Amino acid sequence: MSESDTALAPIGSVRRTQGGREATEPMREDIRLLGTLLGDTVREQNGEDVFDLVERARVGSFRVRRSEIDRAELADLFDGIDVRRAIPVIRAFTHFALLANVAEDIHRERRRAVHVAAGKPPQNSSLAATYLKLDAAELDSATVADALSGALVAPVITAHPTETRRRTVFDTQHRITELMRLRLHGHSVTDTGRDIEHELRRHILTLWQTALIRLSRLKIQDEIETGLRYYASAFFDVIPQVNAEVRSALQARWPDAQLLTEPILRPGSWIGGDRDGNPNVTAEVVRLATSSAAYTALAHYFTELTALEQELSMSARLVGISDELAALADSCHEAARADEPYRRALRVVHGRLTATAADILDRQPEHELDLGLQRYGTPAELSADLDVVDASLRSNGSAVLADDRLARLREAVRVFGFHLSGLDMRQNSDVHEEVVAELLAWAGVHQDYARLSEPERVELLAAELATRRPLTRDGADLSELARKELDIVAAAARAVHVYGPQAVPNYIISMCQSVSDMLEAALLLKEVGLLSVVGGDEGAQVYAPVGIVPLFETIDDLQRGASILEAALELPLYRAVVTARDDHQEVMLGYSDSNKDGGYLAANWALYRAELDLVESARKTGIRLRLFHGRGGTVGRGGGPSYDAILAQPPGAVNGSLRITEQGEVIAAKYAEPRIAHRNLETLVAATLESTLLDVEGLGDAAEPAYEVLDDLAARAQRAYSELVHETPGFVDYFKASTPVSEIGALNIGSRPASRKPTTSISDLRAIPWVLAWSQSRVMLPGWYGTGSAFEQFITEDPEHEEDRLGVLQDLYRRWPFFATVLSNMAQVLAKADLGLAARYSELVEDSELRARVFDKIVAEHDRTIRMLGLITGHDDLLADNPALARSVFNRFPYLEPLNHLQVELLRRYRSGDDDELVQRGILLTMSGLATALRNSG
Repeated sequence: MSESDTALAPIGSVRRTQGGREATEPMREDIRLLGTLLGDTVREQNGEDVFDLVERARVGSFRVRRSEIDRAELADLFDGIDVRRAIPVIRAFTHFALLANVAEDIHRERRRAVHVAAGKPPQNSSLAATYLKLDAAELDSATVADALSGALVAPVITAHPTETRRRTVFDTQHRITELMRLRLHGHSVTDTGRDIEHELRRHILTLWQTALIRLSRLKIQDEIETGLRYYASAFFDVIPQVNAEVRSALQARWPDAQLLTEPILRPGSWIGGDRDGNPNVTAEVVRLATSSAAYTALAHYFTELTALEQELSMSARLVGISDELAALADSCHEAARADEPYRRALRVVHGRLTATAADILDRQPEHELDLGLQRYGTPAELSADLDVVDASLRSNGSAVLADDRLARLREAVRVFGFHLSGLDMRQNSDVHEEVVAELLAWAGVHQDYARLSEPERVELLAAELATRRPLTRDGADLSELARKELDIVAAAARAVHVYGPQAVPNYIISMCQSVSDMLEAALLLKEVGLLSVVGGDEGAQVYAPVGIVPLFETIDDLQRGASILEAALELPLYRAVVTARDDHQEVMLGYSDSNKDGGYLAANWALYRAELDLVESARKTGIRLRLFHGRGGTVGRGGGPSYDAILAQPPGAVNGSLRITEQGEVIAAKYAEPRIAHRNLETLVAATLESTLLDVEGLGDAAEPAYEVLDDLAARAQRAYSELVHETPGFVDYFKASTPVSEIGALNIGSRPASRKPTTSISDLRAIPWVLAWSQSRVMLPGWYGTGSAFEQFITEDPEHEEDRLGVLQDLYRRWPFFATVLSNMAQVLAKADLGLAARYSELVEDSELRARVFDKIVAEHDRTIRMLGLITGHDDLLADNPALARSVFNRFPYLEPLNHLQVELLRRYRSGDDDELVQRGILLTMSGLATALRNSG
């Protein structure tokens, strides 16, 4: 497989200029090399017939793009294909997508290096650029100290059904990336003298001979392992480094502000704690997730301590040491090391950590050292001993040694502790209500809690939370659901006790719609000892290591979120809980369900308005608000460039901290490699600092008129979206037939069911399969539908003032980061959509009248949206503001075409009753391949 020269794409899609071709030629060369090596491997391993079919499909795809042949001619290539021939073709194009990702990532490094070598200013989204902006703003220490109090940037890793790559594939891709990086720097051989091209060929053969996906359904245990692999591959190196860099830079600018006494960058996880709609999460899973995370952290420390013992070999005859180090070393009585105080001190640390691991871990890491010493009670005690080593080195002329591995280990302990990452617990409010009702009835408090009004519920729950008594006892005769929920929360309590309060920082309430929803979760926490409030309003003694986090998801809930929070804070008991948590209150915002509920523009605006309202509520109540953004990988679920998204938040919404979910194939794209991970993590921190310390909204006094325009547009967009999704007869049937949504649930994709409940309702369908299905069919409907109608109606409603109304939108696009980001992200979706391919999927709908009724609306709205987007932005190229994605779409999207055609062919067979296991496997492989190629599909 090699890349063919291609003609320019049509205007209104994605175009390449001659200058653009020259700039991307090195990437095209990398793609050609990797494609050629893959093609050679296909020929050698599967024969000329398969290779010829792959080549015909590849050439045909480019001919379709150049409009030289009709798309149906390419589809005919796969009509009736033997599934045993189809599988290697699917694998070939899937592997090409994976290798093209490598080439694109390497090209980004190349372009950044060119930028730096040319002496150009730092690029936006880099910390270097952020520091220049902060310097220009001339901020005073008091302002910065207040704004960054409790600063936190937390990427939260979540499971996702499209991230199904096995570890072998993950590791092999990493080795290919390293080899391509060597080529980038002009090398033709490796450090060990091996020919790079030969090594690439070898690793590509390994990829080809390794199954991309598991035969059995993915288990939560697999997802936990997948999430943890990013620590060894990148996070252990990068997160401590970024934390140290940011702290040093800010403290140098404001030395008297006591900034970032705690690490700003701290990762989180949902994998194993998120049981909303996932019956596979149990108490045992929570224990596995938390214990595996702790094991990963301590295993890393053992490895680093072992290396440090080898490196810090200094003799007491040659160097001075501090009294504190001598005292620490005295606990190690090994005669052979009598003259090596640093080694003895580090062995003491090693021995105490070994005792810690024996006490808290379910399995023991390598490099144990049992010296019979007392364990560390907290990570702070471990840090204190490492600080002793550091201080002795610095006070005796060895700062250069202290600044290397020891510094990295000290930073790692500060951020990862004994817990590694915080595991959030999450459950749906309906489940809480059912369980709490049962507990209250069992305890004789109230026999029919479900029938109570909201004020009655709040009064009852608040009174119960103020008591010491538990509602249940060991051996209580409870339903399976209630017992399971209590056991899960008890497992979280164990993790807090064993690994520290950061092990389980938050309890999130999905579909939170009332104050009682928040108090029900609080009651469950109280039941297992994770919440207690003793005493009256004044001087109440509160224990609340776990934050109670409402998640507002639907558009209606987003609109009511601030009033719900204020009502909760008016309760003396709940206010005491927040006060005990340093007045911090976290609120989670749901991008996925709000989009599914009201469409792209309405959801984005509801989120913005909700943030404005929540910021005002925080100001009135005197709390410090932290927002947790439940963004998915795709734009339809809040995805898009993180830097732009954070800068597009309303004033006061970031306020020094934010948490953000990272999902699926996006995690691998951002964090699989240390250099890429560093770039993406510094982007999150840079945007957080800018949004907190600078005025980035830019609307000034024109804010309210702009908000009124968006109120109008969002209402129009929601009506257009609802008319299709919620009101068109047969729409659900069309969706199920024209996308692989049913197969997402039926095949072995992820550990979580596709729906929260066993229904066919759109409202009950989980957002991931909703978006994933539209992405696979290349409609991308959640990322744009309804917006074109809203813009057209707004502009044309008053014929005499059309130009003025268009001018209003054009001005907002130029001046307002939120509006510009919404349109930019929508343009990305439209560039990845392909209504010609979507038409092929629509043919799976047997009812021709239904097919025409729905698909014709989709096509009309798609055309309308592109037309309106061009009018507002002034661009006839969808990706004029995103050259990186433009390169991706232009250079490799034709390679997606065969995967779509083969998916349609295999779906047709599967639904007609073909139960061949290879047909099912082929469908799953096409899903994985398309997700890999699109890079943010679900």
